[in-house]
Amino acid sequence: MKKLYTILLVGILMIMFLPESNGQNALLRYADKQFELNNFSHAAEAYEQAFERREKYQTAKMIAKSYSNFRDYKKANDWWKKTIGFEEADRDDYYEYILSSYRLNGGEVEINQLLEGSSFIAEDFPEIDPVKMKEMYKAKTNLKLSAVEGVNSSGSDMGLIVDVGQNMYFSSDRGAVTPTRKAAIRPDLNNIYSEEKYDFNDREFFKIYKKDTSGNVSQVDPSNEEVLHFSNPSFMHEQGLMFYTVTRKITKAKRVQQFSVGAEIFYSKIDENGNLSEHKSLPFNDPVKYGVMHPYVDEEAMRIYFSSDMPGGEGGFDIYYVEYDAELNFGEPVNLGTEINTGKNESHPFRMGSGFYFSSDGHPGLGGLDVFSATYDTISKAITSVENMGAPINSNRDDFAYSISQAGNRYLTSDRSGGQGLDDIYTIDDLNKRLLARVIDCDGELFTESFEAMLKDRSSNTAIATARDEDGALTAELPVEQSFDLSITKPGYFSIYDNTLTTVGLESDVLERTYKLAKIPYQMPVYVDIVYYDLDKSFIRLTEEPVLDKIGELMGKYEFLDLKVSSHTDSRASYEYNEALSERRADAVSEYLKKYNVGADRIRADWFGEEKLTNDCGDGVPCPEWEHQLNRRSELVLEAFPDPTKQYELPKELLDKDICDEIGIFEELQRELNAIPIVYFDFDKSFIRPVHRKELERTAVMMNRMPHLNLNIEGHTDQRGSSEYNKPLSERRAKVVMECLKKRGVEAARMNYEWFGKSQPIHDCGECTGAQHQENRRTELKLRK
Repeated sequence: MKKLYTILLVGILMIMFLPESNGQNALLRYADKQFELNNFSHAAEAYEQAFERREKYQTAKMIAKSYSNFRDYKKANDWWKKTIGFEEADRDDYYEYILSSYRLNGGEVEINQLLEGSSFIAEDFPEIDPVKMKEMYKAKTNLKLSAVEGVNSSGSDMGLIVDVGQNMYFSSDRGAVTPTRKAAIRPDLNNIYSEEKYDFNDREFFKIYKKDTSGNVSQVDPSNEEVLHFSNPSFMHEQGLMFYTVTRKITKAKRVQQFSVGAEIFYSKIDENGNLSEHKSLPFNDPVKYGVMHPYVDEEAMRIYFSSDMPGGEGGFDIYYVEYDAELNFGEPVNLGTEINTGKNESHPFRMGSGFYFSSDGHPGLGGLDVFSATYDTISKAITSVENMGAPINSNRDDFAYSISQAGNRYLTSDRSGGQGLDDIYTIDDLNKRLLARVIDCDGELFTESFEAMLKDRSSNTAIATARDEDGALTAELPVEQSFDLSITKPGYFSIYDNTLTTVGLESDVLERTYKLAKIPYQMPVYVDIVYYDLDKSFIRLTEEPVLDKIGELMGKYEFLDLKVSSHTDSRASYEYNEALSERRADAVSEYLKKYNVGADRIRADWFGEEKLTNDCGDGVPCPEWEHQLNRRSELVLEAFPDPTKQYELPKELLDKDICDEIGIFEELQRELNAIPIVYFDFDKSFIRPVHRKELERTAVMMNRMPHLNLNIEGHTDQRGSSEYNKPLSERRAKVVMECLKKRGVEAARMNYEWFGKSQPIHDCGECTGAQHQENRRTELKLRK
């Protein structure tokens, strides 16, 4: 009896619970079907009803996955938390729970707290980098996102691009709305039952809209009765085409009773008013097997990038490209590989210059879809070095469809909190200040040749990218309240350094500077002098030491000066002997300058023996001793910027000089050192005294070594005698000096001589002393540019 009672009781209980069990199974079958069709909102609703009837691990997990796919991250996190409460929960469940918790809380969670009570520890999840996630959330940024005016609605608006006419194109499901619903992975695979709206969220199909330059928004007609979903425009301007994503009204498929309708990429002719015609399908579309969407036309590389879940990918939707030719013959799709694609979803590719951009929920991010950048090699077309673009471009919600217009405006789609609708289109603006540096040449024109610019943030010593605008001016984005160091270099030009750049307290949006890039006057002579020697000797005479002392002081003061020494002898003694003697004289100069710490590396010495006499006192020619003395010499030429292979910084001593004026930058040095001589004459005479021959010899050397200089020669007399007599006398005095310099190789074209008689005396006196008369009897030499 007891056994029979037990059997009856079990039977009664089975009869009582059978309807509920059958109902739950029916709900789960329906939910599974909706999940397979990517109708995640309906799937989550059905799974929750089944969970209310019986709490099972697998059901909780499917609810969490449904909300994750539906991008409802708050509910997804709640259900992942319920999922890990079951004993069956595995590592993958905890991984999803940790990830969703980070996304929901902006990185402000501790893994070990989330794992409390489980058998796992933080080290079991090496793919989660909490430090990096916190850094991305907390990273200092100089960007702000602003809703694009006139394009957003209460629905989903996404994927803004700008055509060559500056018209904006974007996709939207505006119209009849159900505010509590939103699209899943817009517009991924969806089983379309209705011809008016999506069954999975009761919203209207996406359409493409155009906002013209006057602000008028109009719907673009796909001109194709099959098209239900219509989005993601991209232009092939050279051929007047628009590529776009569609889902079509497909109700039958060969040998398939139940199927999902996948997205496809079509292209059409587009006229200046945005009207489409001549619709064509990409050859690899196969909507009953997989989806193809998010086209981006790269006209420079002749590629079309897109996302697809076609077989052979890494998992989910991957990014591919297909190459095309001028006749629009398309190649085979190429997967971008694991550098870009993950086991989850990658979408919305875009390229400009060396930047490649896409969205992913598989790479480490802040939550949902994040925007990532990669480096595009314009030669090899390889795409590498994936980086999360960080906040505020990314948030803990979906961020996607990043694009840049030809004018440099950046756009982003996001469903972050605070938006007008379900998804909104934002423009990304810089909070940075802008550097505008005009680099000009010596004619005051903007420097158009290439140069190297290095800009660094002084506090972090990190480099800041610079660019040249269309006029050639140097530009950069400067973080606020920071100071910077800028260097501008070009081989053969003075380097420019500026450590005064700062945005601290800067009210203007633009920090403007003007810099002058001037050529380095390599091996430019700036000072010439001569030391003389006794017969057959090489030691420095006491009378010549002041000359070398001045040279030593200058070289110690100005590091950009080197010395060129050319030593000579008179013609007496043999050629071989004189060559060795001139070498010793050059060595004596170098040895003397050691006391000024002038190293041998700053002295270039040559010796010529009797090869280069200053006069006609050659072998066997009788000459007075003072003429032989002129030949026993070392010519000293101080050269600025002596090494033509070296890049010199503009010396601080020249910062206030006009560096484009090769003479002007050394005017002070010239005034201090050249001491252009005044040649004095005997009474009523016009011959040059021997005492002035050395001075004129130094002047000749200077003029020959400094070809950019010219010379004014002015003759004068004292006040005795008539004006008629003194004028020709002053002319002869000026001319004799000029003839002396011409004999020493100075070109006549570089000299100008004038005569003034007694009209310009130094001392205008009736009864002058002899010394005063002497100072009036003179020829003055004046340098001119």
